[in-house]
Amino acid sequence: MTLTRRQILAAMGATTVFGLPRPAFSATQITLGKAKLTTVSDGNLVLPMDFLLGDLAASDAAPILAKHGISGDSMEPPCNLTLLQDEDRTVLFDAGSGHAFMPSAGEVLDALDALDIAAEDITHVLFTHAHPDHLWGVLDDFDDPVFTNATHMIGQAEWDYWSDPETVNTIGEARASFAVGAARRLAAIEDRMEFITGGQEVLPGVMTHDTPGHTPGHLAFEVRQDGNAALIVGDAIGNGHLAFERPNWPSGSDQDAETGIATRLRLLDQLATDQMAMVGFHLPNGGLGRVERMGDAYRFLTEV
Repeated sequence: MTLTRRQILAAMGATTVFGLPRPAFSATQITLGKAKLTTVSDGNLVLPMDFLLGDLAASDAAPILAKHGISGDSMEPPCNLTLLQDEDRTVLFDAGSGHAFMPSAGEVLDALDALDIAAEDITHVLFTHAHPDHLWGVLDDFDDPVFTNATHMIGQAEWDYWSDPETVNTIGEARASFAVGAARRLAAIEDRMEFITGGQEVLPGVMTHDTPGHTPGHLAFEVRQDGNAALIVGDAIGNGHLAFERPNWPSGSDQDAETGIATRLRLLDQLATDQMAMVGFHLPNGGLGRVERMGDAYRFLTEV
């Protein structure tokens, strides 16, 4: 497995986020046999700290967060999409936020352009789940599909959940807009969608894994070529600090916290045991790395 790291500068002009210059896009890349796996930035989110903590006491989490340079009432997790290029396929895992969710996100088309890839070059879009930062980028500002030549794939359970008109009434007030936005966008791309399940080889060398908890039908994707593999975990391992050092703590970002814990523990154990490369959507430094076991805890390493 060959690892290269490239800092890719996109044309930023005078664009700013919350009064600060927007950072340059970065991409991290590995080769898996003849395939190339690249992480591309969609920007970052700005979230209240209680979105991460949920019912956890802030004082319990503070020492761990401080080690990672995180303090205060908000956090700014990066958004790392994954691009797979293999012969005649150009596969994008998740679609990003678009520009309707947060002003700090929705930059994936610029990041792809920096790689000389246009939206129409994408042959497949595979969704880990249907939260705004993973789905809303499928439509442009005129509500037209962005990836016009792509087959779109989503877990059947995820589709069923977000397409259910009752979800907006049961998901809770804080996420009600997620349900409305997901239903509208999924309906708009229904004719482009294929439904998939865990344990399925959805494309040659791409296998799905059921990873529920963050959402009911969350999927991870294992990309394997010539004996080398990487696991694209989406938000099943949702950050580079508490999720690794206290994986048995509930996460406020998971819709089903207990199921999320079970999924997270299983994935971390597998990744540490197999020393498989991984990509996390909200992990630092492009999200590409591996897991190292530390007693009952883990840590994320960016060396693959």
